[in-house]
Amino acid sequence: MPRILIVEDEDIIRSAVRKLLLHAGYEVDDVGSVEEAEQNHDPDQFDLIISDLRLPGAAGTELINRAPNTPVLIMTSYASLRSAVDSMKMGAVEYIAKPFDHDEMLAAVESILARTMSATPERQGETGLPSENGDPASIMYGQCEAMQRVFTLIRKVAPTETTVLVQGESGTGKELVARALHLLSPRAAKPLISVNCAAIPESLIESELFGHEKGAFTGAVSARTGLIEAADGGSLFLDEIGELPAEAQARLLRVLQESEIRKVGSTQSRKVNVRMIAATHRNLKAMTRTGEFREDLYYRLNVMQIRIPPLRERQSDILGLARRFLARLGEKVGKPNLNLSPEAMRALERHRWPGNVRELENAIERASILCDGDVITPSLLDLDSEDGDEYIPETLVEGNHQQLPSRDADSANDLSLEDYFQHFVLENQDRMSETELAQKLGISRKSLWERRQRLGIPRKKTSGN
Repeated sequence: MPRILIVEDEDIIRSAVRKLLLHAGYEVDDVGSVEEAEQNHDPDQFDLIISDLRLPGAAGTELINRAPNTPVLIMTSYASLRSAVDSMKMGAVEYIAKPFDHDEMLAAVESILARTMSATPERQGETGLPSENGDPASIMYGQCEAMQRVFTLIRKVAPTETTVLVQGESGTGKELVARALHLLSPRAAKPLISVNCAAIPESLIESELFGHEKGAFTGAVSARTGLIEAADGGSLFLDEIGELPAEAQARLLRVLQESEIRKVGSTQSRKVNVRMIAATHRNLKAMTRTGEFREDLYYRLNVMQIRIPPLRERQSDILGLARRFLARLGEKVGKPNLNLSPEAMRALERHRWPGNVRELENAIERASILCDGDVITPSLLDLDSEDGDEYIPETLVEGNHQQLPSRDADSANDLSLEDYFQHFVLENQDRMSETELAQKLGISRKSLWERRQRLGIPRKKTSGN
């Protein structure tokens, strides 16, 4: 059984990671600092060390030197991405950004241990891990036909060098698809660098991605390696790529076309060997029509597209996912015997899940904490707060059927509210102002704008709006 040492000074995080790994079958010890790790243990006797980057006393990266034979996984925040790059250069096998998904952490641990064991033949088989540790079915859950198609596509495209665009609403698990693509590829032994483009200030995005030279701008007191260069030999996952500003889009296009980068403030370029995986919840094709996203970059990224279905299209997976979360989260809060009442199961199946799998996990976690007994009821799930958003105005349902894409009456009745909204706006935005669209939809202009943002339908840049 693999031994893992957690080095984290925040009690809540340390306890959560410990419980997660114990439940996954690992042997776990935990301490609050590098000094405590050396006082109470021999760090080099563990199979893996998971350490926070910032710790009281010595930094987590110090463990790379003090345990040279043990792989070190660094935990950091998006605000510390530069430090994460530095930790990779110092010898960390991987980093994971906080807040991290439980499945993401388990997949990272599984990947590192599998690579370590495969590099040491006499220890192979000790982990009890499957031979294909990057198989999507071991990282994501999905029994429905739509998810099985996703898994099949991942297995086919992962071994190639093809650039992949992952499409899906927020909360569907796009980052898990990227991890599966990386772990099933020949690049699995190299880093997977994940970047949330929406989480980095626009003024810093070019410096973060491409690096910068000393003096390139105010505050650039030393040269920095960019995240793309840090991913050299491995994979780069750009989440929410639709948020990239125009200048960064042009630079990224050069990376895809020429396989080279140029740091901010530098006149010299250098070659990089990176497999690009991008993800977005927005409609990039529509954004190219409004000039918000470069058309040439879109076609470079969209060589292979993987669409992750929203949870409302995975009806048969809802209860399976719920039970999976319940088993893990019940253990986490000290209630291993929790189960769902029949009424709660029906409530889960009826809910629209606008927040997708992430919303489901949050609902189960909340219910697990609030439940006094062993049975979770509908009231604990608290799923009724969005009922008021299910109103479909008569002008949309009855008066404008001729403006919807051609389909029979039965299929039109099967459309969700978001489907109606998306079809109506795309079909009518060229001839209606924003005010007219909002009036026809029975919502305010502000609500129209918010829904455009959520569904990735950019507003047309015309003087009539």
